[in-house]
Order: sequence, then structure tokens, then C-alpha cells
Amino acid sequence: MKVRDFMIKDVHTVDQDLPVSDILQLFVSKRINGAPVVDAEGRLTGMVSDGDILRYINPSRQTVYDMFSYVFVNQPEELAEALSYKAGTPARKIMKKNAQFVSPDQDLEEALGILARHHFKKLPVVNDKKQVVGVISRGDLLKQIAIRLNELNTNPVGS
Repeated sequence: MKVRDFMIKDVHTVDQDLPVSDILQLFVSKRINGAPVVDAEGRLTGMVSDGDILRYINPSRQTVYDMFSYVFVNQPEELAEALSYKAGTPARKIMKKNAQFVSPDQDLEEALGILARHHFKKLPVVNDKKQVVGVISRGDLLKQIAIRLNELNTNPVGS
């Protein structure tokens, strides 16, 4: 099986100059938690996730519980100041650089290995020009594997 058989082709990418505020809007409106970051030609330059944004907005907090405690209990005016100051920061400043990626022609097992080894949720799929043509995610992989297993159980080989 090849990556192309499992990848999501309708990919939401983030321009490397898109500000944090717009990235947040994209994540919320599309219900995604990360996206490949691309240049003007659509070439992969990095990855940005909801975790990257949370760490950037409030780097001194170590856990989600600490962040919520800070937002709702402690000093919301300081958070508002940080948000207004950091909302315009471009993706290229907070993204993970040197992102791992796969090609559509790679074996699915290789992509699974990268996802598992690095604990990634998403992996960009790029063509030979390093342009993003898809994304492969753990959740979508699991869904496709479950569908295929169900098909095998419904139509056993050799029957």
C-alpha cells in the first residue's frame, strides 16, 4: 500500500507569513489541530500545531491545566496583552522547521513508522518539487485501516 492511497488530498495549508490570529481562525473553523506551512509556491517550509500556538502565547506555563488556571483565575489582563502583542506573529516564527514528510509513492509502512517514531499527529505529503499535495494523519489512517479490516471481515479472501 502506498501513501497516496491513504492521504487526505484536500489539505489546509498555512502561508509562512500568515499571522497567529488567522492560523487560530483556520484551526477553529476547519476543526483541525495542525497544518503544513508553505511558501508562495506551495513548498513545505514547516509545520504548525495548536500546541505550538499555545506554547508561543504562554511559554511559561507547562500544562493545559496551568494555562486554563492562568486564563480564568489569575491575571486575564496579562493574557490579553500577550495575545494582542503576539497575534500578528507570522507562522514562520513559531513553526517547527525541518518538518518530516513523505511522498505519495512511499510505502504506507514508512509513513506509519515516522508517525509512530516521532509521535506526530500529521505528516505532510509532498511531490518532487516539495509542494504539499496531501497530508496523512494518525486519525485518518486508523479510520481507513478500520474500514479495510471491516471489508476483509465482510468479504474474506478465498471465499
